[in-house]
Amino acid sequence: MPTRKMSVRGKAVRRISMTAIATLLALGCGVASAETPNLGVPIDPADIAPWDISIGPDGVGLPTGSGTPAEGAAIYAAKCTGCHAPDGTSPFAARLWGGGEITDITAQMKTIKNFWPYSTTVFDFIRRAMPWTQPRSLTDNEVYALTAFILAKNNLIAEDATMNAQTLPKVRMPNVDNFITRFPDRI
Repeated sequence: MPTRKMSVRGKAVRRISMTAIATLLALGCGVASAETPNLGVPIDPADIAPWDISIGPDGVGLPTGSGTPAEGAAIYAAKCTGCHAPDGTSPFAARLWGGGEITDITAQMKTIKNFWPYSTTVFDFIRRAMPWTQPRSLTDNEVYALTAFILAKNNLIAEDATMNAQTLPKVRMPNVDNFITRFPDRI
């Protein structure tokens, strides 16, 4: 039977591979039998609750409270115009109303009316992130009012509408059907 000679390079590769496998096995055995470093403490669900503020498209998770476009206009003038401008079209922050058909992917073309799929997402974003200098500082009533104001400016609700946990999820956004939902069973 002829024997095959292994090249010097082949022997080196085989030696490195065997060394790597042996090292991984040794580390794996050590990790499996090692104790944890005992860092940190278990998180109490009561500590997580204030941060668990997600709002689903169907409105699950919306807090109590309400607001109207008129109330939102006053809050917008006091807390939002510094970034978004009085007309909601600042070049330095997201455009809040207006806008036509989206013809390219630039952020300035996307507005709440022509891009956002759910009205509850507007509430959720304002509640989490606004105002930019003090996120999560708005009351739930202020967030409902600002959401109502922005939806009214986009002609998606009437000027005298009241937004709350029951009415907000019923607002149908024009772009809702233009998204592919990755997990439709979760909505």
